[in-house]
Amino acid sequence: MSSVIDQAVQARLIATAPRSQVIPASLRYDRADPFAVRLVFPPAASLDGAEVAWTFGRDLLEEGLSEPAGAGDVQIWPYDSDALVIEFHAVGGMAVVQFDPQELRTFLNRSYQVVAKGEEAGHLDVEADLVALLREA
Repeated sequence: MSSVIDQAVQARLIATAPRSQVIPASLRYDRADPFAVRLVFPPAASLDGAEVAWTFGRDLLEEGLSEPAGAGDVQIWPYDSDALVIEFHAVGGMAVVQFDPQELRTFLNRSYQVVAKGEEAGHLDVEADLVALLREA
């Protein structure tokens, strides 16, 4: 089994002007960073034409599927049975994006096949991370 999962998802960027638009996005999970998921938006989805990527906790995504979660740059909550909202905050502004919760559940289930929930720490390479950190110092 691969140690990396990439899954395409549809997102709806919520905007007041001119109007909301559907954009492609990609969810990524990598065993090498077992606590995190990465959500990537293509250049066409950003105001400056650059790819936008957000990394946040896999547990945050799981919690946000059933109840409001997050208190910082990424906040997630179920909108209704057909929509999940993720709100992103950055220095340059904020974005509100809606997803099909079933697509996100499918992604999470696939990630749990790579690294079971609760076993993330066993997949960390602390020694290699420490070596890399000391090289940067």
